[in-house]
Amino acid sequence: MYNLISVVLKKRLDLSFKTSPDFRARIVEAPGQWMNEREVGRLRQDLRKVAQRSVPDGELGYGIFSEREDALTRTIVTLVYRVSDGEPVAFNALPVLQVSLSGKPVEVLHLGLVMIDPAVRSQGLSWILYGLTCFLLFLRNQLRPLWISNVTQVPAVAGMVAETFSGVFPAPTRGARRSLRQQLIATAIMESHRHVFGVGPDAGFDADRFVITNSYTGGSDNLKKTFEAAPKHRKAEYNDFCAAELDYDRGDDLLQIGQLDLNAAQRYLMESVPRNALGRLAVASSVILVQRLVLPALHWADSRRQWGVLRPSR
Repeated sequence: MYNLISVVLKKRLDLSFKTSPDFRARIVEAPGQWMNEREVGRLRQDLRKVAQRSVPDGELGYGIFSEREDALTRTIVTLVYRVSDGEPVAFNALPVLQVSLSGKPVEVLHLGLVMIDPAVRSQGLSWILYGLTCFLLFLRNQLRPLWISNVTQVPAVAGMVAETFSGVFPAPTRGARRSLRQQLIATAIMESHRHVFGVGPDAGFDADRFVITNSYTGGSDNLKKTFEAAPKHRKAEYNDFCAAELDYDRGDDLLQIGQLDLNAAQRYLMESVPRNALGRLAVASSVILVQRLVLPALHWADSRRQWGVLRPSR
């Protein structure tokens, strides 16, 4: 299933494996930092194919579709291909945002832009697009909690994020409240990273409710929806929450901040991943663990070659 040696030896995440008999996923970390020009061009072409099928009436001008050169140097791309013909059918672009928290640099995984070809919707791809990459990064981070952010006006997505991750704010769940750290992260994101999710400089931010007002002005204009057109969650409380908090005529979004911790990872495994995909996920997880834990030990044991700041003895 894997070319294990080449995958393990790469410094950046680059995994490709079948998630089911019908679909194959490829996860590529910061391709703009290490891919050659031809490979980046092919990746962009696959992303645009999915986007053109998902948003046929207009183009997007933010994130990985913007003219900013750094877009693919700080983004983790998850692409899903159909096994039968090799066509790209869905993707998730997960930007890594650098913020300062208590004077220390912190990475925030922004759940980013998700697009699915209408022909394959409702075919069980959500566990790949919304949680798989985050889970693998959590393993690589040695099970330390990871901060996540999400911007959406879609009740189905807002509910999925609130139920998948821990301590998410804003959310209609009992006891949901913003912490000081969430307040600092949300403020930093709106000050320095709003272009990542297509929000223009004229958009406002309600810091008490974590609501971005007039959000669709920075390249994401074609994604603006009415409440009636936005996909609904199976639980009415999320639909009612979005209807009450957001002005869909103006174009508002929720900015959700939460964490992927051990409890969230357990919920993901137990509730989101199909039973028949657990074996494939276990193999992918083993590659990450080998890359993170075993490979450094092998490097340490080799006294003949330099490793980071360590020099071989003469």
